[in-house]
Amino acid sequence: MNSRLCIALVALVALFLSACGSSPQSLILGKWEVESAVKMTAEFNPDGTAKLTIFGQTVQGTYRLDAGNELEWTVNGITTKSKINVTATELALTDDANRTIKYRRK
Repeated sequence: MNSRLCIALVALVALFLSACGSSPQSLILGKWEVESAVKMTAEFNPDGTAKLTIFGQTVQGTYRLDAGNELEWTVNGITTKSKINVTATELALTDDANRTIKYRRK
């Protein structure tokens, strides 16, 4: 009986740990730097605010990430949508024209 209980407990712990993986919403948080010659950073905060800095000029905005991994952000009154692919170290935003901007965690 003890061995069955141990097996069930191990299976339950494994199931719990697999459910605790990082979500895109938590992975996107922080500061990102674009992977090109253009000096650009994006910073996503837990409260839904964002900062975009291009050539030393910073603008404030808001963002929302839906369940389908689509990022909708509004900066200076302009709203754009992009599909995201995010890991702990890389962020890729792809727009409707299939153009991708790749960032790395700063």
